[in-house]
Amino acid sequence: MNSKTVSPENPEGSGNFIHTMIEEDLAPGGRFEGQAVHTRFPPEPNGYLHIGHAKAICVDFGTAEKFGGLCNLRMDDTNPTKENVEYVDAIKRDIKWLGFSWGDRFHYASDYFPKMYALAEDLIRCGLAYVCELTPEQLHEYRGDLTHPARSPYRDRPTEESLDLFHRMKAGEFEDGRMTLRAKIDLASGNFNLRDPVLYRINHMPHHRTGTTWCIYPMYDFAHPIEDALEGITHSLCSLEFEDHRPLYDWVISHVNLPSKPRQIEFARLNINNTVMSKRKLRDLVEKGIVSGWDDPRMPTLCGLRRRGYTPASIRNFCERIGVAKVNSTVDSAFLEHCLREDLNGKARRAMAILNPIKLVLTNYPADKTETFQLENNPEKPEDGTHPVSFSRELWIERGDFMEVPVKKYFRLFPGNEVRLKAAYIIKCTGCEKDADGNVTTVYAEYDPSTRGGNTPDGRKVRSTVSWVDARAAAEAEIRLYDCLFAVPDPEAGNYLDELNPDSLKVLKGCKVEPWLTEAKVGEPLQFLRQGYFCADCRDSSPEHPVFNRSVSLKDSFKKK
Repeated sequence: MNSKTVSPENPEGSGNFIHTMIEEDLAPGGRFEGQAVHTRFPPEPNGYLHIGHAKAICVDFGTAEKFGGLCNLRMDDTNPTKENVEYVDAIKRDIKWLGFSWGDRFHYASDYFPKMYALAEDLIRCGLAYVCELTPEQLHEYRGDLTHPARSPYRDRPTEESLDLFHRMKAGEFEDGRMTLRAKIDLASGNFNLRDPVLYRINHMPHHRTGTTWCIYPMYDFAHPIEDALEGITHSLCSLEFEDHRPLYDWVISHVNLPSKPRQIEFARLNINNTVMSKRKLRDLVEKGIVSGWDDPRMPTLCGLRRRGYTPASIRNFCERIGVAKVNSTVDSAFLEHCLREDLNGKARRAMAILNPIKLVLTNYPADKTETFQLENNPEKPEDGTHPVSFSRELWIERGDFMEVPVKKYFRLFPGNEVRLKAAYIIKCTGCEKDADGNVTTVYAEYDPSTRGGNTPDGRKVRSTVSWVDARAAAEAEIRLYDCLFAVPDPEAGNYLDELNPDSLKVLKGCKVEPWLTEAKVGEPLQFLRQGYFCADCRDSSPEHPVFNRSVSLKDSFKKK
């Protein structure tokens, strides 16, 4: 399958072939002339939704919105092996979080099990389906190749015999894998999906909704067109891997007695570098304890992205800008981060936080004095005002903001150099104190009282501004720095578990933050000046032990073309 890289400067969204096809269908003489557009989003509840599903959600719900139509939410629960009500609830929550609504149109594939069974009986009676006793291994062996047709010794089984066996399959007489129901289409077809595909298989696993009522379950390719037709779906939008399955979709629509005839349209799925998108592999990461859970902020799941600090607007904008295409695309994860920065820059409240603190003592500042400065909440939105920050003789600054012997082009604190303390004063470094091992423990400086607010009345130039937190008022916090979970762009090219990034999570303890941050609300975007965008962790943060996740760094690594 062809693949390409998508950039924000080269959006595919300028032309949407799905919308063009729908417009033709709605036009006079078109397939759906006079009908309202009706789509659906049909996830299988066997895991949590990820960023790839977000694209499908935006396509399905967004297309319905564009044409003033409707979009259903349907749980494709035809395989009880991995399905769980936990995933159903999570899927609903994620879709609502993205800002979409299915109204009262929530369905389960299992709602239609009796109807599907009856329709399968009809196919048998019409001579279009038969019970096959080939084992899974034999099915693969007998499927043939491009020059040899498939085979089944049971294809000409009498109708009444197939019907009886199908009833007995439903009654639970046979073990898993003993029999299948197959469509009678074309054993010599060049499309292997039409070589008498399996319609039903035996699975004695209890279902999360129907319990042990059923022990036979319809295959996706049989169930899906039936579900679409019963719900009045006009356009069944799905990912590109189902393109070769479309003839089977159309065969079911044509040969089964259904109230409508939906149209399937395929689009390229979303792939992002430095991660995996397979539910099986994501489940492995969770079950093996490599990540803390489905909502680990390093996961590409929507709940993981939400916990990390991603916003619905940033994800929807991302999906819109990568567009809809007929070829698979791999998107640089830096592009997703780029979209988040764009959104957070206008929303995030500013604050000062020191991640690797070292003490700064202003030797000429009165020891008993405390004053207050105003820090702007967001320079992009002056209407958001300011908030007070206290200031005293002893402050916390970043260890990296002092260097006893500066390297070339280092303009922050070193003996004899001046810097601006954000919103406060100009200070001049006078020296430092070290421990027995030669490590700097305290930096000393003098402040210039005439420079309150960071101004220089004499007009002298100060090249650097340094963040700080008042040592008397500072709160301690834990800060978690996240990076890509995998160290290589394509971890699925080999054994993905061998490609884990050892630096995907760094936990910093003893960080110093403004005291009001202990009450930061979960989901509130914050920019720690010179550090990045952060949010309070929804699981572990508390006023007594604040924990912040870095959503994204300030520096944009995405290369605009």
